[in-house]
Amino acid sequence: MSEHREIQTTCVIAGAGPAGLMLGLLLARAGVDVVVAEKHSDFLRDFRGDTIHPSTLEVMHELGLIDEFLKLPHTRAPKLSAEMGGKTITIADFSRLPVRNRFIAFMPQWDFLSFLAEKAQRYPNFRLIMQAKVTELLEDNGAISGVVVETPEGRLSIHSKLAVGADGRNSVVRETAGLEVESFGIPSEVVWMKLSKQKGDPDEVMGHAGPRQGFVLIDRGDYWQCGYVVRRTTFADIREKGIEAFRRMVIDVSPLPAERMQEVRNFDDTNLLTVRIDRLKQWWRTGLICIGDAAHAMSPIGGVGVNLAIQDAVAAANILAGPLSEKRLTDADLAAIEKRRGFPTRATQKLQLMMRSSRRTDEGDGRKRKGPPAFIRGIARFPLLSHLAGRLIGLGFRMEHVRVKQGNL
Repeated sequence: MSEHREIQTTCVIAGAGPAGLMLGLLLARAGVDVVVAEKHSDFLRDFRGDTIHPSTLEVMHELGLIDEFLKLPHTRAPKLSAEMGGKTITIADFSRLPVRNRFIAFMPQWDFLSFLAEKAQRYPNFRLIMQAKVTELLEDNGAISGVVVETPEGRLSIHSKLAVGADGRNSVVRETAGLEVESFGIPSEVVWMKLSKQKGDPDEVMGHAGPRQGFVLIDRGDYWQCGYVVRRTTFADIREKGIEAFRRMVIDVSPLPAERMQEVRNFDDTNLLTVRIDRLKQWWRTGLICIGDAAHAMSPIGGVGVNLAIQDAVAAANILAGPLSEKRLTDADLAAIEKRRGFPTRATQKLQLMMRSSRRTDEGDGRKRKGPPAFIRGIARFPLLSHLAGRLIGLGFRMEHVRVKQGNL
């Protein structure tokens, strides 16, 4: 019979993704006792957000970790490109950003998370528990006072002064807490797959290709991570038509040679991501706050989801470290995090919705088809706007800096 154990901490964080591990690292670094609970046994998730934006690289610099971090395998994108009218245009240029590293680093997320976890575990007041799935929230007189997780050894109650939901867009924490979600736009689907990289392929680290921006290429060194945006149908309908029909649909928008799609042998070689844009109407309740995707799900456009998650974590650590250390946490501190991060969240989601909106164009055969979004057309017409786009994508609408000081090891 499995036992029911109990432990005490100052802050428990549900989810060891970018937001959870960065917040855990920063709080532990400041001397706060932290437990991070992760439901999986490792970080090896395929097709996760693998973009490390210039603002995140600046955070790593402020932590004194950038040189070691950039020794990990990665590729660099000093700009992002898209194809329009048979021409490749730069839609985001990072060359003028006021930071030390003016590029997006593409790195497998498991490497990024493993790096953060390793650095956090240098601190004796940090604890990472893997295979710990949140099933319940603990309450005390209406205030959240921790979480209950299921582990291979049985149930574990983690009592805390603060619980943080950093468990992604399908957050158990936000659902269990009864926090209300507001959705925007129509959910869409992206089918991810891997294709080999060969001589003569496009010279792009990341690009949005195809006549209707229906295909995404990300350079992984020896292979391409490819995303096919499902339009005017659903992936379930595509599967019914068979793998050959799917290959033809991708070939229609892919800049890679048609025969490359033979590498996708069946639908087991694909991974479906349902894209939605939403955010919580209120990010917190007494004793609990959500950050990252748990507070606001983003479209993969520009790869900004990881960036916003990291910025949330930095802002939260700056605001929470003092009150948690001095045992004076109040609702006002939690509200301050939402207030600070609410504007960049709303502005980014508005920009993403603009980038998704398209104009119907006359194809000359009596049919109307969706053309490139107005945002892309504007940059094609006024190339200098690529620097503005680079700032919004690379740094966000409000860049956060590490303010909390390091405590004693």
